[in-house]
Amino acid sequence: MLLGFVIIYLVISIGIGVYGATKVHNTRDYVTAGRSLPLPMVMAMVFATWFGAETVLGIPATFLDEDMGGLISDPFGASLCLILFGLFFARPLYRMNLLTIGDFYRSKYNRFVEVMVAIAIALSYLGWVAAQVTALGLVFSILSDGSITQTQGVIIGASIVLIYTLYGGMWSVALTTFVQMVVIVLGLLWITWLVSDMTGGIAPVISHAHDAGKFNFWPELNSIAMLAFIAGLLTMGFGSIPQQDVFQRANASKNEKVAVWGSVGGGIAYFLFAAIPLFLAYSATLIDPQKVAALLNSGNAEHILPNLVIDHLPMYAQVVFYGALLSVIMSTASGTLLAPSVTISENILKGMFGRMSDAHFLRMMRIVVVLFAIGVTAYALWAVGEETGIHHMVENAYKVTLVMAFTPLVAGIYWKRANGQGAVFAILLGLATWIPLEILAPEGDMPPQFAGFIMSIIGMTAGSLLPTLNWLKKK
Repeated sequence: MLLGFVIIYLVISIGIGVYGATKVHNTRDYVTAGRSLPLPMVMAMVFATWFGAETVLGIPATFLDEDMGGLISDPFGASLCLILFGLFFARPLYRMNLLTIGDFYRSKYNRFVEVMVAIAIALSYLGWVAAQVTALGLVFSILSDGSITQTQGVIIGASIVLIYTLYGGMWSVALTTFVQMVVIVLGLLWITWLVSDMTGGIAPVISHAHDAGKFNFWPELNSIAMLAFIAGLLTMGFGSIPQQDVFQRANASKNEKVAVWGSVGGGIAYFLFAAIPLFLAYSATLIDPQKVAALLNSGNAEHILPNLVIDHLPMYAQVVFYGALLSVIMSTASGTLLAPSVTISENILKGMFGRMSDAHFLRMMRIVVVLFAIGVTAYALWAVGEETGIHHMVENAYKVTLVMAFTPLVAGIYWKRANGQGAVFAILLGLATWIPLEILAPEGDMPPQFAGFIMSIIGMTAGSLLPTLNWLKKK
C-alpha cells in the first residue's frame, strides 16, 4: 500500500514536470524560465533544491555518528553560501543578463578561463546529483522491503528525474519544486509533531542530546583542528557560490530584488528547517535505542530515520513522510541535473560547434542532460558499491570549485585590476597545489582544498599585477 501511494505521487510529479514543458519555447525559457519568477517561487526553489537527500538522511547520520561540529559544511556552510550569494553576488550577476555563470568568466576573462571553470563546475555536480539518486535508490529499497535493490532503485530514480527535467527544463524544476516544497514543509512538520508525542515533547530530546555531548561544535584550540574546521566551512560556504544551480535560481527571478532576497530567504529557511531531520533522527535514540545502536554499529546510520518511520508511525504518517522525502530528493536532483548540463552545453560545446540556431542548441542541451544523467547514475552505482556516505559525497563536490572558480568570481566582480592572466594563474596554482595533496596527503595537517584555495588567491593577485603575457590577454 505504501509503495502504491508513492508511485501515485511520482506519477503526479512527472505530470507537473511535463506540463512545465509546454511553457518552453526557446533556450532561455528552458534555462531561466523566461526570467519571470516571483519571490515565493524563487525562495521555494532555493530552499527545496538545497534541502536534499543529505539534509534528511546524510546530515542526521553524521550528527549521530559525530556531533554538531561534523555539520560545519552542511547546513552551516551551505546556508552561508546562499546568504552570501544573495547579498554580494546576485545583484551584479543578474544585471549582466547571462545565460550561465560560466558566461561571466568568458565576459570578464577569456575562453580558456570559461572552459576550465565550466569543466570544474560540471565535475562538482557528479557527487551532488549522485547523492540524490543514491538516496532515491535507498528509499525504493526500503519501501519495497528489499524487493527492489538499492542499485535498481538508483536506476529507477534517475530515470524518473530525467523524464521531467529533460523536457521542461527550468520551468519543470520551478513548478515541481514549488509543489514539492509545500509537501516537504507540511509533511515534516506534521511528522515532527507525531514523533514529539512519542518522546514526551521536544525538550527531552534536546536535553538528551546535550547530555550526550552532541552539541559540541567548536574545534579544539590547536592549529590542525582549527584549519580543518575552517576548511569544512569554506569548502561549501565559498565553493558552492560559483555554481550554476545557485545562479540559475537567482537568474530566473523577475527582477534583481527578487534575485537577492529569494536567495537570502531560501538560505535562512534552509538553515532553520535543517534542524527538523536532526530532531527526528535523534528522537529515534529515545524511541528505539537498540535499533539505532545496531544501525550505527553496522555503518547504516542513514537508515535510522526511514526505519523509525516504518517501525513506529501509522501508515498514513509513513505515506506523508515518504512523500516529503521523495519531494526533498527529486527537487534537488532535478535542479542539479539541469545545471551542469546547461553549463557544458553553453560554455564548452557551443564554442566548439560554432554558430547554431536556438532550436539546435536546445536539442543539444537536452542530449547533454541525458548523457550527464547516465554519467551520474554510473557514479552513484559505484558509490553504492564503495559504501560512500551521502553527506560525504556532497561535501566532496565543492572542493574543485573552491580551488578553481571562487577566487576569479570574487575578483572579477570586486577588483578592477583582475584580468585573464590572474584568473589563469589562480586556476593553475590552485589545481597544482590541491591535486597532489589530495592524492598524497588527503588527511594531512593542511586540508588539500584549503591549501589550493590559498594558492588560488596568491595566483590571482600575482597574475593580475604582473605584466600580461600575450597569449593570456583577453580576446
